[in-house]
Amino acid sequence: MPRVKRGVAAHQRHKKVLALTKGHRASKHKLYRRAHESMLKSLSYAYAHRRERKGDMRRLWISRVSAASRANGLTYSQFMNGLKNTEIELNRKVLADIAVREPEVFAHLVTTVKGS
Repeated sequence: MPRVKRGVAAHQRHKKVLALTKGHRASKHKLYRRAHESMLKSLSYAYAHRRERKGDMRRLWISRVSAASRANGLTYSQFMNGLKNTEIELNRKVLADIAVREPEVFAHLVTTVKGS
């Protein structure tokens, strides 16, 4: 059976890990073993936080809609309930965008909700 030398493959793998950890502090971007640990941790954080970001964005939209509806004389829950009752189907992302970019349109939505 012929001898297999693996130096090239290992070197490539090490280079890949060290490239992924570029910018990490101290030995975490210089030493392979520390870099590998740091890479695994950072990739798991990235995976988890991609999912966490969805909730962060929803909280941001809710706070924007809440602030805009309070400025127009309704609480967030009253406004959302009114939208549901008048069968206006706009999601929180769109409502937050309207509240920030077109306050007069949002004010019209609030008056529509108040009227029902």
